[in-house]
Amino acid sequence: MRFWKYQGIGNDFILLDGTDGSLRIDPEWCRKACDRHYGIGADGVLYVMPGESTDITMRIINADGSEAEMCGNGIRCVAKHAFDFGIVKKESFTVHTLAGDLTADVSVKDGKAVAVRIDMGAPVLDGRSVPVDADGRFIDEPFEAGGVSFRGNAVSMGNPHFIIFSDLDDAVVDRLGPILERHPFFPRRTNVEFCKVIDGKIHIRVYERGAAWTLACGTGACASTVAAALNGLVPFDEPVDVRLPGGWLRITADSGLRRVLMEGPAEMVFEGQCRRR
Repeated sequence: MRFWKYQGIGNDFILLDGTDGSLRIDPEWCRKACDRHYGIGADGVLYVMPGESTDITMRIINADGSEAEMCGNGIRCVAKHAFDFGIVKKESFTVHTLAGDLTADVSVKDGKAVAVRIDMGAPVLDGRSVPVDADGRFIDEPFEAGGVSFRGNAVSMGNPHFIIFSDLDDAVVDRLGPILERHPFFPRRTNVEFCKVIDGKIHIRVYERGAAWTLACGTGACASTVAAALNGLVPFDEPVDVRLPGGWLRITADSGLRRVLMEGPAEMVFEGQCRRR
């Protein structure tokens, strides 16, 4: 079976092309393939599938075999693959995800996509819809976990995020990531972003649901920018530079909370053949 390895600012994926309709999603195969010692190694597997009302469909299986509704870095990789390999033949096209239908715009150089901007749609702030175990918005609210008190923010970008701006030291952050991912306050688990705003830029460490610590999370960057803007830490309607361990994204949160724009790179690392086990 042919596969491609992609990365978006260090968030790495195995990509499988099922646009001919012949490919079935296999969570157990994905779990084995993502193993960095005995498999190909990745944070998750991207399936590019036929579109119905959209140009293409993306499905994302995490490294632990669970399925995510959405993946910001992953959708940029899917968009680059779809354009570079002629699956779509236009620079603006639509992608169906479990979080909804999104629009991708590729920047092209020498016939290849070098950067991708995604209209990520509207953030979800209603607590029960994120979901968290709280009614209404959960923004800058007190929270306690692992014996540590801080303030948190719950935002969904099609998948749940819990964003913290408290100045916690690295040892506490290391301990809290896995605790918060599976905290009972989050009925479908959560991604966790530990953020600092420095000179108008957001610096983030991400503990990703189903993948543990990762170098980047595109939806996390979007959710964190929305939370930062709601807390008055960065502006609405202006691009904000967001730094993750793997690199930079530019995020713009609409003041009407109608959409969030994410722009950043995607790169094919290699391609190969593998056998199903």
